[in-house]
Amino acid sequence: MLRLFKISQGLIKEMPKPAEMTLSELRQANWVDAQEPDENERLLLKRFIRSDLPDADEMDEIESSARYFIDHSGVHVHSLFLTQAEGRHQTETVAFILQNNFLITIRDADIADFRLLRMRARHGFVQCDSAADLMMTILEQKVENLADIVEEIHSRLEVLSQDVLENPESDLEAGISQLARQENSNGKIRLCLMDTQRELSFLQRHLLDQPDLQETCRKVMRDAETLLSHNSFLFDKVNFLMDSIQGFINIRQNQIIKILSIAALIFLPPTVIGSIYGMNFQFMPELQWVYGYPVALLAMFVSAVAPYLFFKFKGWL
Repeated sequence: MLRLFKISQGLIKEMPKPAEMTLSELRQANWVDAQEPDENERLLLKRFIRSDLPDADEMDEIESSARYFIDHSGVHVHSLFLTQAEGRHQTETVAFILQNNFLITIRDADIADFRLLRMRARHGFVQCDSAADLMMTILEQKVENLADIVEEIHSRLEVLSQDVLENPESDLEAGISQLARQENSNGKIRLCLMDTQRELSFLQRHLLDQPDLQETCRKVMRDAETLLSHNSFLFDKVNFLMDSIQGFINIRQNQIIKILSIAALIFLPPTVIGSIYGMNFQFMPELQWVYGYPVALLAMFVSAVAPYLFFKFKGWL
């Protein structure tokens, strides 16, 4: 799917979708957003920029030389964005191709940042003067969205922390599952932030003739660094809560084992007495006692109660 946008009077506006996408339609736009483009759309874009489009494997390369470079078709930046699928955060690479006053974005997923940008554009809230400015706007919004998710994770950890540390009846196994999910999301955010720092550093080196965009780069870089600090704090909090939950689980298990051990010790003397008088030897003086049976029962009862009272007195129960 191709969406066309045009810069008009300092605002980005979405162009009506033509009945048939042609090169002339592309030339009228300043930004083409290609979401899961089919073969025909990829061929059309290839003819327009006169260069091959990156495929999925090329977009997922981690080397700097493969993610940020300049060639005859323009400036190439492959940026990691955060997406959500089946309740879990995932990373998705978006390829930016910037040439003159034209920007192409290629992605294989529906990303919240782009949905938000389209909504803001429809209301006339996205200001930009050039395709490079628009690219920086997208990256700036990306960092803002990551900041919102970091705040959301922090709020969830605060609720989980209160439940785990103050509620003795909390479900610790469910707490571990929640922590694992938050740790996964936090790790994906860290990847996106580190990738953003790398691409902003690359853009700063190649936008020397545009001081306004240089300043925007520095601003977004500072925001990313601040988020990385908060991100590290969340990792520490996750590790602390994980250690606490494991400690509480060990305490609960030790309490269960202690109860079982004491119960076994309490019932051991009565078992010994019952075993002795359960033997069927011919010469056992106690077999002729008139009160032998009640005496044996009493001995078993006393031998069971005495250890219990002793443990209670020591505070072990």
